[in-house]
Amino acid sequence: MATIQTRYSGDLRTEAQHIQTGNRLITDAPTDNQGKGEAFSPTDLLATSLGSCILTIMGIAARASGFSIDETIIDITKIMAADPRRVAEIRCEFYFPDFLYSDKQKKILIRASETCPVAKSLHPDLKQTLIFHWAKGK
Repeated sequence: MATIQTRYSGDLRTEAQHIQTGNRLITDAPTDNQGKGEAFSPTDLLATSLGSCILTIMGIAARASGFSIDETIIDITKIMAADPRRVAEIRCEFYFPDFLYSDKQKKILIRASETCPVAKSLHPDLKQTLIFHWAKGK
């Protein structure tokens, strides 16, 4: 059984539906590739998937170790290349909440980030840059 069903709406737009939940999302081609850029582009979703997956895996590791990463934010930058047109690099800058993480907790989170299934599924030529900004604590 399919996980997602996607329909081409025309004018370089698609609408995808998550079969299990009915949740929907729209994609548009970006303005630098003949689109309107009115929604996430497919390559934006690729970058988003990487960041969301890493945060999820970190959240699992933190919960299993008895601490939280709630309110952690990632700034994700997608860097495109030409010839062929592709995503060349995804930069994820993590901003952790105002909590003084121990060295052990930081290691747990960094190790968790290295086990993300999306990251492991991407071609090795796609550069994945992870930058961690640890809060200074209260």
